[in-house]
Amino acid sequence: MLKVALTGGIATGKSYVLDGLRRRGVACLDADRLAHGVMAAGTEASQAIAARFGDVLTADGAVDRRKLGPIVFADAAARRDLEAIVHPAVYRAIQAGLRGLALVDAPRLAVVDVPLLYETGRAGEFDRVVATVCTPERQRERLRTRGLSEADIDLRLAAQLAAAEKARRADLVITTDGTFDETDRQIDGVLAALRAI
Repeated sequence: MLKVALTGGIATGKSYVLDGLRRRGVACLDADRLAHGVMAAGTEASQAIAARFGDVLTADGAVDRRKLGPIVFADAAARRDLEAIVHPAVYRAIQAGLRGLALVDAPRLAVVDVPLLYETGRAGEFDRVVATVCTPERQRERLRTRGLSEADIDLRLAAQLAAAEKARRADLVITTDGTFDETDRQIDGVLAALRAI
């Protein structure tokens, strides 16, 4: 099974591309969804996060990302502490998901959406890397439509490697500045290239 990481900066179209791959029958895993599971009520990670950051849990015991976000995006040391708790658990979940796919469906290709692939030093665990990229202006525009302030946008962008750098390091790149049809054509091209490996 060819293991492919899909990465890119925040608001560069990763979710659209991942959904497009799913619609084309590709087996996909989403690290953000796995991270939500890792931070659910009663998990080891959610308990460790509460021990480190204090009152950041919901009434049912899950991590409240709205409370935690402002803390970790404003403080690099706090963000590193959070990542040290969450990333190992997420990568264990990714490995378990890939093993499950290999055992149950045995697909020739599996794609994992990993936004912080390069930041976590895990690119070497995948056979190929696909990156989404758009202009910084388009990225900021998309984040504004999500309701983020300019200060919040700055903090989130500063917390990641620049999207252009991720694209430079990747094996294949999908540029998402254009229309959905243009992005879809690129998805088809990337998928054809991956299936040819």
